[in-house]
Amino acid sequence: MRIDPRQIEKAMKKMGMQATPIEAEEVIIKTADRDLVITNPQVTRVDMMGQQTFQIAGDVEERGREKFSEDDIVLVMQKTGASRADAKHALEKHGDIASAILSLKK
Repeated sequence: MRIDPRQIEKAMKKMGMQATPIEAEEVIIKTADRDLVITNPQVTRVDMMGQQTFQIAGDVEERGREKFSEDDIVLVMQKTGASRADAKHALEKHGDIASAILSLKK
């Protein structure tokens, strides 16, 4: 059985729903510890009774998120003269910039 897209659109309008495609290049969903990156997305915004929902399909890739920014790493390197790898390791081990700097100055 084939469904006619115009019939679906008509039925959605009867129910007070409106679907609008959104031209998107990439969609990123940020969680506490990683990012879900959706490339080649097909995004549709659905408005129904004043509430908006989004339907997203595409190629999904999970990326771990760095706890410290590049600026944090550079700051620790500048203050201590440590290598990038040592500065990053100290940040990950000690959990904050001040503790990382103190540990590398010892």
